[in-house]
Parts: sequence; C-alpha cells; structure tokens
Amino acid sequence: MRRADAQQPRRANHLRPICRGRSRGMPMKSHRRHPAAAGFTLPELLIVLAIVGVLLAAGMPSLRTYTQNQQLANAANAFLGALNLARSEAIRRGSRVDLAPRDGSRWESGWVVFANKPGDASLQFDIGDELIYSHEQLPAGLDMATKLSDKSASYIAYNGNGRTRNNMSDRAPLWGSWQFSLDGRTRLIRLGILGRARICNPADDASCTFTANPAPATNQNIAPP
Repeated sequence: MRRADAQQPRRANHLRPICRGRSRGMPMKSHRRHPAAAGFTLPELLIVLAIVGVLLAAGMPSLRTYTQNQQLANAANAFLGALNLARSEAIRRGSRVDLAPRDGSRWESGWVVFANKPGDASLQFDIGDELIYSHEQLPAGLDMATKLSDKSASYIAYNGNGRTRNNMSDRAPLWGSWQFSLDGRTRLIRLGILGRARICNPADDASCTFTANPAPATNQNIAPP
C-alpha cells in the first residue's frame, strides 16, 4: 500500500483555481445604480425668484436713504476739510489763502484751495496761482447754497492769523453758512466770525439753521453718515 501511494503524483501546492470568465488581476465591475440628478422644478424656481424680488423691493428705500446720507456726509466733510486746510495754510504761510468754486461761481462744480500769485487780487484760480487742493464736481442732484455776511462773496479767504477776511481788507471777517441738499435731506456748515467751522444736521439740532448770522465759536467736527 505504501508503494501504491508513493506512485500517485502529488498535487502541486502552487496551483490555484482560476475563475472562469475573467482574467487574473482584472477588477470585477460593479453595477451600482446612480441616483437621479436633483434640481429645481420650474414652479419652484419661479417662487424663489418672486421671494427674492419682494425682499429687494422692501430693502431699496433703506438702501437709497443710506446712500444719500453718505453722499451728504462725504460732501460736507470734504468742504469742511478744505476750509480747515485753507486756514492752516494761511497761518503757515503768514499770508492770504483762498477757497473758491472751481468754475468761479457754483460750488457744485467743485472747489479749489489756492494762493494768488503776487499782485493778483482775483477771486478765482488763475494761471500762475499756486494750487494747494482741488475737489471734484459733486454728484448729480446734490446742491449747495451759500449765505454769507457779504452777499456778493463767492469765496472764503483767510489771512495770516487764521481769520476770515474779505477782498477789501484782511480785518473785515466773513461768516455764514453752506447748505448741502439731496432729495429733501440736508447738512449745514456754519462758519464762525473767528474763522472756525462746524457741521450740523438740522434734523437733530435746533440751532442748525441756514442763515448768514455768525455761528458761535466752537470746535469743528465731522458729519455723521
């Protein structure tokens, strides 16, 4: 019996069964079902657009009010800055410095701070004058009105002491108000007899009136939006 068993061939241990129907090493294909693509139906999309339109319409008045208040504040602050610059430059130089409309008459056209060339008594910025600062034209719809102690004046001038003066004498001061208006909203700049200016809002300040009367001496401030 031992001899018979010895004559039977041994099965090789390294042989492994091969699966029929696919090559060795090839991955089996998975047959998973892909879910259907999700999305909005046309009625759902129309409902969403209608809701967005209602929300935008409700927010437009508030956005417009904010934008207009910001434009008023920016214009008033820029003009106050020009007044302060003209005053400080006059003190630094010890001589006259002017602030005037860019086109010579309308403040809405913008304004310039300048020093006249020697011997020039013009109230407008001319060739040869020294330009210190220039501001661009105001946004459309934003108006400026002026009430000064000298009704004919379309400028503000400072002498070397930092006091306002008229074109005839450095001892005759100018004072008054500028009003910035946009769609029924206003901001004012009041100029005092000592040459200092401040911004006020008539909506929350009873003393903020558009008048040529001299404003009380006070520290300048910045207009809130």
